[in-house]
Amino acid sequence: MTVPADGRSPIEVLLVEDDPGDVLMTQEAFEEHKLRNRLTVVSDGAEALAYLRREGRYADAVAPDLILLDLNLPRRDGREVLAEIKKDEQLRRIPVVVLTTSQTDEDILRSYQLHANAYVTKPVDFDRFIAVVRQIDEFFVSVVKLPPRG
Repeated sequence: MTVPADGRSPIEVLLVEDDPGDVLMTQEAFEEHKLRNRLTVVSDGAEALAYLRREGRYADAVAPDLILLDLNLPRRDGREVLAEIKKDEQLRRIPVVVLTTSQTDEDILRSYQLHANAYVTKPVDFDRFIAVVRQIDEFFVSVVKLPPRG
């Protein structure tokens, strides 16, 4: 990939989300605000782990620089996925932002105990949702220095 004029390299983002509406809003947030980052979507926890481990149809998957992870997922729950990511030597360096509708103290505490890098509650309002995605993008692309891809 070529580096844009502003000097920032695009990053690979893996969105783990089963709600088609939330997937669409995230994709629209990336498109509407011309976010250069590449967004790949998987719809359940088992698929997320297969993608991250480059198994089966994901053998040629590009390692993500950032993971946006919903907690309430089919097959493998987001908490299980987070635990698997953070105990894996190759995957634990990838920042994981929990992006979920849950506002419970239990989910917030558990996510940080599992070493989530951030916990963000999804706004239901489209404009606020777009603003949140932009802030996540701005932080992880402009402010934070991410580790090199594995």
